[in-house]
Amino acid sequence: MSQVSNRLVDAGLSLPPVATPVAAYTPAIALQGEGGLVVRTSGQIPVVDGQLVATGLVGAEVNPQDAYNAAQVCALNALAAAAEIVGGVDLLERVLKVTVFVASVPGFTGQASVANGASDTFGKLFDQPHIRSAVGVASLPLGAPCEVEVEFLAHA
Repeated sequence: MSQVSNRLVDAGLSLPPVATPVAAYTPAIALQGEGGLVVRTSGQIPVVDGQLVATGLVGAEVNPQDAYNAAQVCALNALAAAAEIVGGVDLLERVLKVTVFVASVPGFTGQASVANGASDTFGKLFDQPHIRSAVGVASLPLGAPCEVEVEFLAHA
């Protein structure tokens, strides 16, 4: 096992199977970049074994801690999609950019705290920091409380 594999185990996390797309898209693509492969994931919702771990708006049906946990699930789903496209999680070198969409009630301003569910997860697995956006939205596919897109750098 390389560092990412070891860190998954150390953090008590496991790589889930790649979530089945719910529409017409692919979970991830890889493009040749200057420093290696750039892997971009489609938005990943918090699905475990084909079921959403939470539904509803943050600040109403979903509390911020549950949304944080859901963002962690999204991050692991994105990691699985990226790992599959490059041939394994240990070929992923770093996280470049994370975008977290948070379905929240008007007036909710804790999107960054929800997004920390994804960022904290990646922080346990990769050495370098990443850039991030946390965006509040009115709704997400299937009623998910959050959705995460990630851009990774992988070994070519």
